[in-house]
Amino acid sequence: METIITIQNESEYNEILRHAVTVIETARRKTALAIVGSSNEMHWEIGKLLYDKKLDSKHGDKVVKRLAADLKAAYPKMGMSERNLWDMKRFYVRFKDSEPKLRQAVAVLPWWNINKLISKIGDDDEAMQYYAEQTVEKQWNRDLMVNAVNMNMHTQLSATNTSNNFALTLSDVQASYANEVFKDSYCMGFLDVTEPVLELELERRLVAKIKQFLLELGQGFTYIGNQYNLNYNGKDYKVDMLFFHRGLRSLVAIDLKISEFKPEYVGKMNIYLSLLDKLEKGNDENPSIGIILCAEKDNVEVELALDGFTKPIGVAEYKLIVPQKELKQLISEEINTFNQEIALKSDDVD
Repeated sequence: METIITIQNESEYNEILRHAVTVIETARRKTALAIVGSSNEMHWEIGKLLYDKKLDSKHGDKVVKRLAADLKAAYPKMGMSERNLWDMKRFYVRFKDSEPKLRQAVAVLPWWNINKLISKIGDDDEAMQYYAEQTVEKQWNRDLMVNAVNMNMHTQLSATNTSNNFALTLSDVQASYANEVFKDSYCMGFLDVTEPVLELELERRLVAKIKQFLLELGQGFTYIGNQYNLNYNGKDYKVDMLFFHRGLRSLVAIDLKISEFKPEYVGKMNIYLSLLDKLEKGNDENPSIGIILCAEKDNVEVELALDGFTKPIGVAEYKLIVPQKELKQLISEEINTFNQEIALKSDDVD
């Protein structure tokens, strides 16, 4: 006789759903990397062929042009243009003498990304390694990768977060890993607007942009929900963003603040974590972790605010880096759009 298994509560179902999503996303990512890797191996071998035959723009232009025509005729959907063939040679020349670790990091990047990094970074192996690894780990799209390069993000790596109580509230292994995952500051130069503005609607838009950035960070995070509702004793509590981190085996609550850090934020986060552990945490999962992400923080004030709390809580700054000229233009455009929307609403009412 078939045994019928019932789901006892929403938390148990959410745990099953999280695990299923993790399995699917991991499989999809492995498949995509395998396809890209195979394609780049082809690019590498053709580039090596052109290099070994000493074909260059002066002495091999006609040969490469003819080769491109013949290959396009035989393989019309494989991008065998003359320009692409020269890019393949450039790819081989750039990395043929590089360390294996760098070649492995670059080999799994999409072809467009490889060529863009070669054009923008040149021979800087350290920078190339950083952007190649971050693109894969955080699943950056093209725009995010290019913006990161334009900002020289590899020179702005933040130190490990010390504004937390992880050492007191987590095991040694968990605390060490959590400090690697969560940093003291997050560089958010990708954002369109970078300064708090008085209008509440504009503040909402800023927060929305920050949330979108966090969604694209990757690094083991599975997104669960935005304004995630926790109901307890007839009262609703909403977490700004809720993630699950596969490596930490922990739920991660992120509370976004448009202002500087205030001590009362810690008490609020402590409530969220208590509810998550009570209502959502699986039996095989570690304690939920909270991150308060704010515009500014005073480390001494943070240390005092965290004193006495037994839930793992960290406080981090987001750094918004946009050139002043672009900043003024973006804020001006945002305000104009906002005012136009208000005017249209007023016209509709009239």
